[in-house]
Amino acid sequence: MLYLSTRGQAPPQSFADMLLAGLAPDGGLYLPQAWPRFTAAEMAGFGSQAYAEAARVIIGRLAGDSFSNEDLAADIAAAYAGFDDPRIAPLTEIGPNLYLLELFHGPTLAFKDVALQVLGRLFERALKKRGGRATMLAATSGDTGSAAIAALGGLDNVEVFVLHPHGRVSEVQRRQMTTAPFDNVHNVALEGSFDDAQAIVKALFAETEFARAVNLTAVNSINFARIAAQSVYYFTAAAQLGAPPVFVVPTGNFGDVFAGEAAMRMGLGVEKLVVATNANDIMARVLNDGVYASGRAQPTLSPSMDIQVASNFERALFEASCRNVAWLRQAMARFAASKSLKLPDGVRTALRARYAARRCDDEQTLAAIARVHAETGRLIDPHTAVGVAAAYNLNEHQKVPVVVLSTAHPAKFPDAVRRATGQIPAPPPRLRVALQAPEKMIVLSADKGLVRGLIEATVPRPWT
Repeated sequence: MLYLSTRGQAPPQSFADMLLAGLAPDGGLYLPQAWPRFTAAEMAGFGSQAYAEAARVIIGRLAGDSFSNEDLAADIAAAYAGFDDPRIAPLTEIGPNLYLLELFHGPTLAFKDVALQVLGRLFERALKKRGGRATMLAATSGDTGSAAIAALGGLDNVEVFVLHPHGRVSEVQRRQMTTAPFDNVHNVALEGSFDDAQAIVKALFAETEFARAVNLTAVNSINFARIAAQSVYYFTAAAQLGAPPVFVVPTGNFGDVFAGEAAMRMGLGVEKLVVATNANDIMARVLNDGVYASGRAQPTLSPSMDIQVASNFERALFEASCRNVAWLRQAMARFAASKSLKLPDGVRTALRARYAARRCDDEQTLAAIARVHAETGRLIDPHTAVGVAAAYNLNEHQKVPVVVLSTAHPAKFPDAVRRATGQIPAPPPRLRVALQAPEKMIVLSADKGLVRGLIEATVPRPWT
C-alpha cells in the first residue's frame, strides 16, 4: 500500500513513512495510490462488530504491511480503552430520522481523540522501529492541540510544539493544552489567527533542510493517518442505520468531512456529505459558487471552525480533478499568491456530486442549541449546533437518515451553552483537573523565524 503526494513531485511512501512525515516534501498531501474497496458484506458487518475491530479492519486495509494485525489490534484497543463510552462513536436519535454521532467520549472530549489516540500509538511504534527522534509541529484552532498532547505527551523520543491563536480559543480549550504536565510539550500562543499558525507550519515544512534536521512531522489532519482513523465512524454509523445516510459535518479545515469522502471511495454508500460552516464560510462559498476565496477569519461562538484556508480541501480538489497533478500544482500556487481560485466547471460538478454546503451564523447556532435542549433535554456544543442548524434546514430526514457529527462535549463551551439555554453543562471529572491546574505557554508574534528559533533552542542536540 503506497501513498503519493497531491502535487506529484515526491516519491511514493509506505503508510508508516507517510505517518511519520505528515506533509509531503513537495508541499502536497498524501493520499493512497489506489483506494482499497470493501464489499457490501464487509461493510454491513461493521454495524455489529465492536468499534475497535471495525477500526482494525479499515485502518489495516489502508496501512498495508506497515503494521501487523496484532500490532494494530493492540494499539487500537489501548487507544480506546480510556473512552467514557465503550461504543466509542454512539448514534443518538434526536428527532425523526435525525441523529447525532457522538464523537466526544475521549480524553479531551472532542472528535479528534478518535483518530489521535490511535495515531499517537502507531506513531510511537513506527518511530521506535526506525530509531531516532521526531519533532511534532501542529497548528490548532482549539481541539487538535489538546488531542495531540493527550496522544503524544510524555513520549521520550518526541518533542511536541502546538501553535494556537492567542485569545481565539475557548478558555477550556486553552487550559486543556496549557495545563499539560509533560516536559516534551511546548504550547505557543501566536498573536494572529489560526490561518497564520497553519501558514507557519507549512512554511517550516517547506524549509526542507531544517525539517529534515529536526525530523519534523505533523499530526494535524494534513496527516492522512488522521483521515484513515476518522473514516471508520462513517462506516460504523451507516452500517447501524442500514441505509445510505446524509452526513452533516461541522467543518473548518475540511479533514473530518474528507474522511467521509475517503469512506465513499472505499465503497461506502452515502447520500450526501453536507459541509456545515459558521460565518467563516469559505467552504460554503466555494461549493455553492465555485470560487475558493479566503478573507479574514471572524471570531464566532464555534472557534474551532474560525478558518479561512481549509488545508484538506486540496485532497478533494485532487480527486475531483481526476488526480490532475499539473492543474492542482498551478491551482494551489495561484491560490497562495492571490487568495482566490475559480474552479473549472468539471471540478465543481464533481465536488457538488458528493458535497453540499450550508452556512450558520451565531444567532442560528444559539437557536439550534436551544431547540435541541427544549425538544430532547440534551445540551450540545456550538460546533455540533452548526451542524444541527444545517440539518434542520435540509429536511432530508423526511426521506433518509441524517447524521450530524457531534464534535465536542458541551462542557468545553459553557458560555455559548448558557447563553442559549440558561444551563451550564457540568464538566466531566477529567476536565475539572484542566480547569484548576497551572498554565504554561509562550506568547509569540506570528513570525515563522520566532517559531523556528524556539524549536532550534528546544530540540535536544545534535539535530544539525
